[in-house]
Amino acid sequence: MTYVLHYAPDNASLIVRLALEELELPYRTVLVDRSVKAQTTKEYRAINPAGLIPAMETPQGTLFETAAILLWLTEQHGAMAPSPQDPQRSQFLKWLFFASNTLHAQLRISFYPDQYAGEDTAAQTALRRHLQTAHPGRVNLPGALRLLDDFYAQDPNQNRVQPWVLDCYVAAMLRWCGLYPKGNTQWFQLTEYPALLNLAKRIETRPSAERVAKAEGLGPKPFSEPMPANPPEGTAI
Repeated sequence: MTYVLHYAPDNASLIVRLALEELELPYRTVLVDRSVKAQTTKEYRAINPAGLIPAMETPQGTLFETAAILLWLTEQHGAMAPSPQDPQRSQFLKWLFFASNTLHAQLRISFYPDQYAGEDTAAQTALRRHLQTAHPGRVNLPGALRLLDDFYAQDPNQNRVQPWVLDCYVAAMLRWCGLYPKGNTQWFQLTEYPALLNLAKRIETRPSAERVAKAEGLGPKPFSEPMPANPPEGTAI
């Protein structure tokens, strides 16, 4: 079967698209047009009741939630993750869900603070500042990135032949840290996280990433030196 990926450029669907390209699987994309808030429509909510991007149609039904789609792909195709018997499996799983539940979740709050702090702009600013300001013992955005940087610095297989889906997930989020929300990224400098910088450079040179960058208009160095997306269709975050 050809998978169907419901996507928008430079959204979380980017991560799934990277995995599909890396696995060389047949798929087609269906644009979720954010310029008209297509993700909120009755038609799209019939596909993903949470009204979020991405969703992916498979022979076993439609999947949503980025980490769930990624994990399902690794299990179905036996690649891009340690096998259940591999000693690295526990490391992979805990950092995959840390990336999803902590870093990705906090990024989303920083992108859309009005959804969490209401219409009070001062409250929105305070929420963003709390997420973006480094503080000892606080696992906010800088704290989460530091933990991931430490993990990758110590990862004995960091130069693995094929990346894990976790690697694709983290690389995409590094891009978003440098771009979004527009005018509010001064807290982030990728050079402060050398192991993550190496990861970004490693992922973006892969043929799979080059194809995705071309398809979504992400530029020549989409993860290590991100520039705003210029997609052939649709709109980014």
